[in-house]
Amino acid sequence: MMAMKKQLAAASLLAILAASAVEAQTPLGPPRGFKRVSDLVKIPRFLPGLGVLYVRPDTLPAGPFLAYDRRGRRVSTIYMIPVEDIGNRKKFDLAGFAGRNDHVSIYFNEGHPGVEVPHYHVVIWHVNKAGEARVAK
Repeated sequence: MMAMKKQLAAASLLAILAASAVEAQTPLGPPRGFKRVSDLVKIPRFLPGLGVLYVRPDTLPAGPFLAYDRRGRRVSTIYMIPVEDIGNRKKFDLAGFAGRNDHVSIYFNEGHPGVEVPHYHVVIWHVNKAGEARVAK
């Protein structure tokens, strides 16, 4: 029984250290060449459900858009794929991403400043559901 408690304690400590290491590896702020979307088009700086978005303007409309929480931690990578392009079976060669990926959300959007046409958001979450909640409000 004592050995099992020690193993459980060691496993818990390892999980905490691993989670801290992943969070520590997440750089604050976007890479060079990315611009804050709210500086490019008329949208709020922080978008509930997505966070603060950055994009390289030459990759519009698909992206990738890099999303950050209010403390500057990257939470997701987002692609915005026009419905028309899907219907036309357009091929997309999207920039890859590295690092931790927890889950993916895909949902329809009618259009908004910056990507005015109807499109799908493909959100690759680098955080778990609790981390996703950091940008929900």
